[in-house]
Amino acid sequence: MTERSYAVPVPKGYTVGPWEVREPLASGAFSTVYAARHTGTPAPGLPDRAALKFLPTGTRTPRQLGHLRELAEREVELLGRLRAPRLIRMYDTLTVDDPGHPELDGATVLVLEEAEGSLDSLLDHTPTPDAGPALLTQICEGLHQLHHAGWVHGDLKPANVLLMKDSSARLADFNMAAELKGTHAYAPPFATPDYTPPELLRPEIDERGARTRPSADVWAFGVLAHVVLTGAFPLPGGTTEARCDAAARYARGAEELRLSHRLPDRWRQIVADCLASSPAERPTAQHLLRRVEDAAGVGRSPRLPRLRPRRRRLPALVGVLAASALLSAVTAAYALRDEAPAAASAPPTCEKPKVYEDEEHGRGYTAGENGTWEFAIKRGDGGSQVRELQCLLRYLHGITEVGEVDGDFGPMTHGAVLTFQKRAGLDADGLVDPRTWRALRKAEDPGPGTGR
Repeated sequence: MTERSYAVPVPKGYTVGPWEVREPLASGAFSTVYAARHTGTPAPGLPDRAALKFLPTGTRTPRQLGHLRELAEREVELLGRLRAPRLIRMYDTLTVDDPGHPELDGATVLVLEEAEGSLDSLLDHTPTPDAGPALLTQICEGLHQLHHAGWVHGDLKPANVLLMKDSSARLADFNMAAELKGTHAYAPPFATPDYTPPELLRPEIDERGARTRPSADVWAFGVLAHVVLTGAFPLPGGTTEARCDAAARYARGAEELRLSHRLPDRWRQIVADCLASSPAERPTAQHLLRRVEDAAGVGRSPRLPRLRPRRRRLPALVGVLAASALLSAVTAAYALRDEAPAAASAPPTCEKPKVYEDEEHGRGYTAGENGTWEFAIKRGDGGSQVRELQCLLRYLHGITEVGEVDGDFGPMTHGAVLTFQKRAGLDADGLVDPRTWRALRKAEDPGPGTGR
C-alpha cells in the first residue's frame, strides 16, 4: 500500500488523545485504519494496543462531509449499543482537534480492538483455507447476532471479517449498517457489487437511502461461503461488471445458478438457498446458523435471549467490550447496551449448577444454558458465558468474592478466577480458556445446594 492509496494519511507518531499512531493496517474508500499504542497506563479494561479508524472531514465538500458524518454515526451507534463476541469491539470515540493539519482536523476516530488480519488477506495467501468452515460458522453467528438485534450489516465481504490473535472471527466495518424499521432498513447504496443481491444492484433510493432487508446479508454470506470454500465467485464472469450482469440475468430467470464442482456436497444446498433469486426464499440467519454448524461439524451455539422492548434514547459513545473466542468455539453472547441489567436475567440454574453430558468431554456441570467447554473469555468481556463463569465460581466452587452475577468480567471476577486457578494448580493468568473451563466444570466436590 502506498501513501497515496490511504483515504486518510496520518503520519507515524501522530497522537490522538492517549493513542500514538503506528503502522497502517487497512484503507478503504472512506477511512483508514492504523495500529496504535497507548502512551500512558491504560485504564482498567483497556488494552495497550488498539486500532484507530480515521474518518476524515478536512478538504471535503459540505455534501461529502455530511455523508462521512452519517457513515461514522452509523458505526458508532451500532457498536455503542450492541455487544457480542462476533462483533469487533469499540473502546472509545475521539475527535481530532488540530487546525495545523486541516486534512485531519475534525476527523472522527474510532478506537477499536486490534485484529491480526482480515479474511481477505487470508484468502490472498490461502484461497481455500482449512479453517474455512469454522470461520463461516462464526461469520454466520455474527449475522445472527446483528439480525436478532434488529440491524442489517449491509456490506458483508472478506475485507470486513477480521481475524483475531486467537484466530477467531469478528464482523467489522458497520458504516453501511442500518437498523430495521419494521421489515426494512434504509442504507447507503454503496455496498460491494460482488456481494450485493440482484434486487439491490439498481435500487430505488429516496431521502432515507436504499431499502434493504436481512436477506441481503444472507445473499452476501452465500457468495462469501462459495468464495471461502472454492476460491471462486458463484456467478460467472471475469470482472465485477460481468458477474453483476450474470446476477441480474439469474434474478430474471434467464440464467441458472451453476455452483462450482469444488463446493463440498454438505454446503451445496446451503449456498444455493442463500443465493435464492427471491429474497423471501432465502433462510433467516437463525435457521442458516444451525445448518452451517451442522455442515461445519461444530457444536451448536446457545439460543439468543428474547429481546425486551427497548427504551429509546441516544446511544452513549463509549467503549463496549465483548467476549473473545477461540476458532473452534461457536458460542453466542448478546446484549443491548441500553437495556438495564437485572439480576432476574441470570440463568435459572445459576444457584444450582447441574450435571450434564458432553459428547467430547464427558460429564460436567453447567450453571446456565451454554454448556460450552471450548471458549475463551477474559477481563473486560461480557455476556452469558461470563455470567455462567460467575455462577460456577460462586455456587459450585464457593468463591463468593466474584462480584455481582451480572455477566461483566470485572476486577472482582478476575480476582476470583485467579483464586480458582491457583487452587486448581493452573497458570494464574486470569484467562478462562478451555483448560480452565474443564477444571471449572469437572468439580469433584460441589458445594452445598448443587443439583445432581
